[in-house]
Amino acid sequence: MSDANIGNSGGDPMIDRAEKTGSVGLLVALALSFVGAAVALALVKPENAAPYVQILLGLLAVVGVFALFAGAIGLVRFGARPAGPSLSRAFLNGLEEGIVITDDQGRIVYANPAYAQMIRAATPKDVRTVERVFAGIPDAAEAMFRLSEAARERRAGEEEIRTGQPLGDPDGGARWYRVKAGPLGGAFAEKADAGLTVWRVADTTEDRDAQESSFQELQQVVTFLDHAPAGFFSADPNGRITYLNATLADWLGYDLAKFEPGSIRLADIVQGTGLTLLGDLAAPADGRTRIVDLDLVKRNGQGLAVRLLHKVTQTPGGTPGDSRTLVINRSAGEDVSEALRAAEVRFHRFFNNTPIAIAAVDREGRIGLTNAPFLKLFGDRIRTELGQRTALADLLIAADRAKLAAAIEAAAGGQGAIEHVDAELAGDHGKQRSARFFVSAVEDGAGEGEAAIVYALETTQQRELEQQFAQSQKMQAIGQLAGGIAHDFNNVLTAIIGFSDLLLASHRPTDPSFQDIMNIKQNANRAAALVRQLLAFSRRQTLRPEVIHLGDTLADLHMLLGRLLGEKVELKVVHGRDLWPIKADTSQLEQVIVNLAVNARDAMPDGGRLTISTRNVGENDTLPYKTPGMPAGDYVLIEVEDTGTGIPPEIIEKIFEPFFTTKPVGQGTGLGLSTVYGIVKQTGGYVYCTSKAGEGTTFLIFLPRHVETAQPEPEAKVEAPAAVTDLTGSATILLVEDEEAVRAFASRALASRGYTVHEASTGTEALLVMEETGGSVDLVVSDVVMPEMDGPSLLRELRKQRPDLKIIFVSGYAEDAFARNLPEGEHFHFLPKPFSLKQLATAVKEALGR
Repeated sequence: MSDANIGNSGGDPMIDRAEKTGSVGLLVALALSFVGAAVALALVKPENAAPYVQILLGLLAVVGVFALFAGAIGLVRFGARPAGPSLSRAFLNGLEEGIVITDDQGRIVYANPAYAQMIRAATPKDVRTVERVFAGIPDAAEAMFRLSEAARERRAGEEEIRTGQPLGDPDGGARWYRVKAGPLGGAFAEKADAGLTVWRVADTTEDRDAQESSFQELQQVVTFLDHAPAGFFSADPNGRITYLNATLADWLGYDLAKFEPGSIRLADIVQGTGLTLLGDLAAPADGRTRIVDLDLVKRNGQGLAVRLLHKVTQTPGGTPGDSRTLVINRSAGEDVSEALRAAEVRFHRFFNNTPIAIAAVDREGRIGLTNAPFLKLFGDRIRTELGQRTALADLLIAADRAKLAAAIEAAAGGQGAIEHVDAELAGDHGKQRSARFFVSAVEDGAGEGEAAIVYALETTQQRELEQQFAQSQKMQAIGQLAGGIAHDFNNVLTAIIGFSDLLLASHRPTDPSFQDIMNIKQNANRAAALVRQLLAFSRRQTLRPEVIHLGDTLADLHMLLGRLLGEKVELKVVHGRDLWPIKADTSQLEQVIVNLAVNARDAMPDGGRLTISTRNVGENDTLPYKTPGMPAGDYVLIEVEDTGTGIPPEIIEKIFEPFFTTKPVGQGTGLGLSTVYGIVKQTGGYVYCTSKAGEGTTFLIFLPRHVETAQPEPEAKVEAPAAVTDLTGSATILLVEDEEAVRAFASRALASRGYTVHEASTGTEALLVMEETGGSVDLVVSDVVMPEMDGPSLLRELRKQRPDLKIIFVSGYAEDAFARNLPEGEHFHFLPKPFSLKQLATAVKEALGR
């Protein structure tokens, strides 16, 4: 049976029971009933027929009135049935897919011709439901069960079913059908016969074949691309490689079967500064194809010379899309012209991997060919497109543009001498950068439009180091000056304090001059405190380091700082957890914090908040601020932050200099921060300051972590003097002091206590005195810094004759400043200048008593 003979060729539905137009039998029965009534009336006698006639006429009248009303409201339609199908039936009958509508009992209400033709149904009796059609196909059982469940639950369902042969045709090949089932909606669903289900069956074999063919073609294209003689990759705007062909994967040593999009980045396969040549992948795509020669990195770390044809496409939304990059292998054996290839590879390697930025410019100074370091130095501010080339001078600040333009003009004029220009770069968001430019003329054979070659070296870090070195040299020079002044001033103060003690010893408290002498001594002591600050800055003061924990130190200072700051300033102390121990002089460290707190208070006249926080900073921790000169290591950080007026940029570099102050005359000596600097440096730490005008200042103090060693602590060279009541003695003392006033005071002071004193102004003279006395000296009291021979040298000479000789060193510098010049294990006593009569007598008594 051919397809042409299946179904209704007239286009009518194979089955349509949706509209019921009435019954002819009922109409005939109604007519016969009226005929029977007429016959019955004819048999009745005329005189008896009147009531029956009236009844019949009444019935006819009622039927007539009812028919009129039924016709008016459309309940009864007069005239012939419209010829042809309705619009909806015509639409359903013309569909190419099969349509079957069933009621809630599973009986077919409607089936279009396409369905009948699909299942090879010749007559309406041959039309079966979709469920029955697929019932004999084992592979369709599960899918049909799901569709039947969906139909019963009044929800939509869809399945793809493969059959071994066409529906109703055992001789055909395998076919694919898309079957849908769902409730019938619209006006039909509101009728009394609601519960209808629409089944739609479509033959999708041709679509499936087309998809399979397209897939095979796509697979063939991918195979061609994977095994092409050139490499290919695609990267997204973030630099993640989204596609890699087999050829490039083989060159680089990657297993393509394990490659996942995004698992490899451009930075993983592009060597050195070559990534800069590809440009910013997230920048607006210009559609140009860039030709770049660079080295890729294989998985084993070896280099691979390649040429890239690189292009970034643009998405419909205007944003950069994935790149399209063709990779040509330029390594040995991959080029017909081996010599030419090798020369090109060597040139591009030298050109792009040199640390010097290189660019060619025309006579107007516009940039042409550039290498990777040049692009890295100036970023995306360079345009090399035709007609949009950037002038090199525009990349500098206005003050330096003329110098570079003049150098380029001279080179373009044929002057062979290389000119160099130091200039600052512009447009770096507040960060000041500088570079040194070398301009040379182009020789014969130059590229078209090239007038000069410009070489650039960034000097930003070099300038910063030069400034830091200059500042360090300046601070060191000031420190040496301060230390020298402090040393000489200590001698003067020692004499003043000493002679004041001698005068006080000969005057009673009731004498009129006693109070004047006391005032002289008190002011000398005040001057001695200033000298100690100078020594702290020059890092030559005497420290007594010990292992301390910052948390305990800050807790002890909390109350004192609260009184110093007053009621307007809020004090907040944040203790770091598990702080490492440090080794420092506790009193000097307290002075550092107090000095910073007082400065912060003065910077907040209207009140504010002072925050002191501590934390550990490990060797590998990344700090958000610069710490020039500080080596990597473990530190304990003390951060002192205020909300004051801040420090202007032009002043911040001078704050650690001695006697520099912005306070009014009489309100500060300018030694507070210099003392902080000196104490921190002498402790082995580092101090930095960050500030912003109007927002506050932060001081950062890094103190090195103290690590306990298994070695026992060496015996202390200087012991704290015990309380001594009897300061007299009868020993012989050699006093060596180049300052006459100090020597005179010390000699008188010791002689008044019963000692025999021999004086010497230099180390050489002291050796002569030892010979004259025959070595009968019990104790040597010697200055450290003297002409001809210093104190440590004198001690070494005396030890040759008197290994057990006792000695007291007297100095205005710290003990550590000269102790390193003594032999290891050398024992001595130390008396810092300035000292009083009592301190001298006590030190001598203690030294002789050992």
